[in-house]
Amino acid sequence: MRTRMIGIAALAASAVLLTGCGGGGNGGGGTGGDVDFDAEPSGSLTAWGFENADDVGQSRLDHAEEQLSDVDVELDATAFDAQKFTTRIASGDVPDVVQMDRRYVTQYAAQDLIMPLDDCFSAHDVTPDDYWYPFVVDDVRYDDEIWAVPQFYQPPAIILNKRVMDQAGVTNEEIDTSNPDALLGAISKMYQESGGVPSRLGFDPVSTGQAPLWILGMGGQLTDEDGKPTLDDPSNVAGIDILKQINDAQGGYASVKSFTDSFDTFGEENQFVKDQVGAQVDAQWYPNVLSPYVDQLQIEAVPFKDSEGNPFSVAGGSAFVIPVGSKNPTAACAWMIDLTSEDAWNAAGEARAATREDDGGINTGLFTGSPGPDQSIREQYVVESGNAGFDQTIATYYDVLDYGQSFGSSPAGQDIQNELNNAVTAALLGDKTPEEALADAQAAAIRAYENATGG
Repeated sequence: MRTRMIGIAALAASAVLLTGCGGGGNGGGGTGGDVDFDAEPSGSLTAWGFENADDVGQSRLDHAEEQLSDVDVELDATAFDAQKFTTRIASGDVPDVVQMDRRYVTQYAAQDLIMPLDDCFSAHDVTPDDYWYPFVVDDVRYDDEIWAVPQFYQPPAIILNKRVMDQAGVTNEEIDTSNPDALLGAISKMYQESGGVPSRLGFDPVSTGQAPLWILGMGGQLTDEDGKPTLDDPSNVAGIDILKQINDAQGGYASVKSFTDSFDTFGEENQFVKDQVGAQVDAQWYPNVLSPYVDQLQIEAVPFKDSEGNPFSVAGGSAFVIPVGSKNPTAACAWMIDLTSEDAWNAAGEARAATREDDGGINTGLFTGSPGPDQSIREQYVVESGNAGFDQTIATYYDVLDYGQSFGSSPAGQDIQNELNNAVTAALLGDKTPEEALADAQAAAIRAYENATGG
C-alpha cells in the first residue's frame, strides 16, 4: 500500500505541473508565489472537509459565508482519505481547500502537493506564532514555511475515577506518571481480576492511542530538527518501559487491550460509570462524552507529567491546506482564515452554549488551537456545573494547554505514527525488545521519509 501511494503521489506531482492555472475566481492556480492573496475573494470555491459538522462546525461555516458573500462554496463533507487525495490531484480534480490531520501536512509539503501559506497569512494580517499556540504552528511548519491553517488542540490529561480511588485508598498525588513507583503502587491497589482476566484496571494508559505522549513525555524524540525520523533514539525506550510495567501489572498488554476493547466508551455503560477503570488518559473531548452521565460519576483529573514532574501535553489536531492546482486559492485563503478567526470561534462558542442550554449538558469549553479564543470562550460560556469534580476536570484541561509540544513536523509524519504504534505493540506483547521494535520501526519510517523527500 505504501509503494502504491508513493507512486500516486509522484504521478500527482507530475500532473500538477501540467495543470493549467485557470480559475473559478480570481487568484489562479499555482504554488503560492504567483497568487494574489490580497485580491478581493470571489467566484466558486470547492472544499473538502467538515464531515458530520456539529454546532461548532456549522456556526463557523455560517460565519465564513457571511464574510465572503461573493464566494460560492461547494462542500464535500466526507472524511479525508490519503489515497483519494493524491488520486484526485493526479486526475486534476483538485479541491481548493482540504481539511486533514496535521500529521499529513508536512508529507504533502515535501512532495510539493500543497501551497506554502506565508503570503496568505501576510495578506490577512495574521501572524501565526502570535495567533495560534506556537507548538500548534510547529506541527505545520516545514522548510522555514507554514503550510496549513491549524484548528483545534485538545490536550490529554488523566481522568480519575474518585469512587474507585477512594475505595482503594488511593490519592490524586499517586496518579503521577513522573513517579512510576507511586503509580504502580496505586495500580496494584485498584486493579481487580477474575480468573486471570481484568475486571477493573487501576490505570488505562491507552498504550497505542497515546504512544507519542508517553515517548515524548518520558524524554524521547520522534524526529530531528529537519523532520527525519529518530524512532531508534535510545531516549525513546523509557516511554515503552513504563508502559510495559503498567500493562504487566494488570495482566499484560493482550489482556488489557482485550478488556479496554470491550468498554462502552461512548455509551451509558462507559468505563467510568461501570467502575472499570481507576484512572485513564483521555483527550479533552472525552468529558463531553461523560457529561450526560454526570450524576452517575465521581471524577476529577490530574495532568499527565513528564519525566521531570512537569505537566506535559502534545498538540494533535487538524488543519486546512490549499492543494497545488487550486483554481481559486485567493478565496481559499480568505475562507480558511475566516473559519479560524476569533469571531468565528466566538460564534462557535455561542452556538455550543445554546446547545448545552437546550440539552441540559455541561459546557466543557472549546479548545481551538488559539489561546485568545480559548480564553474568551471559557470566560463567557464555561460556567459552574454544580458538580465540583466535573468542574475540576474541565479546569485541569485548561491548565495543561500551555504545556504542549509538537509531535514533530516530518514528511513521514503518518508513517512515524503508524510505525511507533507497531513498535509499542510488539514490545508490550514481548515479541521484541523495545530496542528491536524501535529499530524495525525506524527502518520503515526512514524508507517513507526518503521516498517523500527523494532521498
